[in-house]
Amino acid sequence: MKAIKPYGGFEQGPIRPPSEANSLLLRISRNCPWNRCTFCGLYKDATFSLRHVDHVLQDIDTVRFYVDAIETARKTGNVTSQRELFKLSPPGGKSDLQALHAASDFVANGMKSIFIQDGNSLVIKPEDIIRILQHLRDVFPTVERVTSYARSHTIARISDENLGRMASAGLNRIHIGMESGSDKVLELVKKGTDKTTQIVAGQKVKRAGIQLSEYFMPGLGGRTLSRENALETADALNQINPDYIRLRTLALPPSAPLTAQFKDGAFDKMGEVETATELLLFLETLDGITSTIRSDHVLNLFPEVDGVLPDDKEKMLQPVKDFLWLAPEEQMVFCIGRRTHRLAQLSDLKNPLQRDHALKICSELNATPANYDAITDSIMQRFI
Repeated sequence: MKAIKPYGGFEQGPIRPPSEANSLLLRISRNCPWNRCTFCGLYKDATFSLRHVDHVLQDIDTVRFYVDAIETARKTGNVTSQRELFKLSPPGGKSDLQALHAASDFVANGMKSIFIQDGNSLVIKPEDIIRILQHLRDVFPTVERVTSYARSHTIARISDENLGRMASAGLNRIHIGMESGSDKVLELVKKGTDKTTQIVAGQKVKRAGIQLSEYFMPGLGGRTLSRENALETADALNQINPDYIRLRTLALPPSAPLTAQFKDGAFDKMGEVETATELLLFLETLDGITSTIRSDHVLNLFPEVDGVLPDDKEKMLQPVKDFLWLAPEEQMVFCIGRRTHRLAQLSDLKNPLQRDHALKICSELNATPANYDAITDSIMQRFI
């Protein structure tokens, strides 16, 4: 029998969805078990591993210990510094500064949600995740939401019964990076799944009574597969009807294999206008569903594409249409202004002060309608 490594202290992984910004991050696995997607460079030099369940439970107990200490200090009016709190030793362990910081943030954010890390933690045995979920519910009974990333390939292999048990134990939202519903695009970027599996997985999550967030990546198919990326993804989502559809515009991190393909001329990455055209087609094709659409990432050009289908569909289409109707010079001003945070949304072009700021940065960057896509690509590297 393989020896269990000693508990090494509280752990947190490198990523979480923007919607989980206020969540306690609880790491039950390290990195990604697939780790072949060409658009992602996050885990390329890392090895996947599962943490021992007992270590995860100790993380939970350690955070609870520090939460109690913080709340006691508040109730008694004793202003206790983090340095003083750090001198306290959780039962069965030693002082853990990372756990203390996590507990402090958790308390400050109202202790409403917990996000389970890393990239595909539901790959662990159902009995193990259920044990962790039940312990979370026992230790933090007032938490309203427990969420996790998962691959569609993994979800499709979990039985409906086990997904239902996870839901009963407290897992109430799953984030799936669909990225695309096109088999050609999925194969191109080595996603390790196909459209049918994406649909099966999404429908399984919904049947289990778990909220579902699906992610779409405009631009992932490049120029050649742009139309297919929009149409096939919309068709898949129409069959799933997820609770949330979240937009994540393609950007190319330096360590991603797709970036090397782009530099070698093997991937025809689209510019801002072409990507907006794809986004418009995608939105227009969504039909018969009641999903909430969120453009909740800095990589997206249009944060105002935000609403609930079907009632808000026209409202969400309008800013994209308005952008595509602009003259090329105006499109440039908006894109540079938005990417440099001089403009927050398309309507800011009409604000003289904000427009002047955007024009100034365009001048400083020597931006023209012919070269601004390369400039925005460079700017977006900072946000990945």
